[in-house]
Amino acid sequence: MAEGIPLNDQDRIPWLCKLHDILMREESSGQNAILACSALKKMYRRILISGTEAAYSKNDELEKQKETAAGKILFIHLDGPKELIAKRLEKRKGHFMPSELLQSQFDALEPPTAPENFITISLEKSVSEVVSEIVKSLPLK
Repeated sequence: MAEGIPLNDQDRIPWLCKLHDILMREESSGQNAILACSALKKMYRRILISGTEAAYSKNDELEKQKETAAGKILFIHLDGPKELIAKRLEKRKGHFMPSELLQSQFDALEPPTAPENFITISLEKSVSEVVSEIVKSLPLK
């Protein structure tokens, strides 16, 4: 991405599998975790929930088997107009992703839908409002 080339699915799969492993390690040790990443596609979110087996399976039965795990992961879909996000990208200093790749992110985006466990929050809200909505959505232990 730093070279201006968008990542493809094959680039992302090993990284997403590692993130899945981190999430499962935290869950098995009784810890809560917050993971920030661009899980743009439904397949990416399935990998975060199910790991490697989801990367190479198109079987919807897999989703049914993993409903328990899926319920433990809440996806936060930060939604906003491309123009707003472009302005924010331009303000970043030293970030690896150039603003020229923003369109490729929108092209790849598959917003979450039911039965995925998610909330959508508008990026047009203030940072404190976004954080407040996220906190309200988290299950308290």
